[in-house]
Amino acid sequence: MRAEKSLRLLIEKWLSPTAATPIRIMRFSHTRPNLKRYVRVEAQRPEGAVALFFFRHDDGFWYVFPPETVRSNMSAYEHVG
Repeated sequence: MRAEKSLRLLIEKWLSPTAATPIRIMRFSHTRPNLKRYVRVEAQRPEGAVALFFFRHDDGFWYVFPPETVRSNMSAYEHVG
């Protein structure tokens, strides 16, 4: 398993939780209308809370940016007969 696929390792990379600065999963849901999974994670710091969103992409990997939206296209083709 590659490290980037693990949500736990990605959270550790971006938020570096410790006993003094624990993290909490604040929300686990999906976006509309495409039902893509996302997680909101919050870390408590002395300066205040820091929150990040992690998004699951079609390749099964988690990223800190949302997946691209697939948009339908209208194309016109010349019919040669």
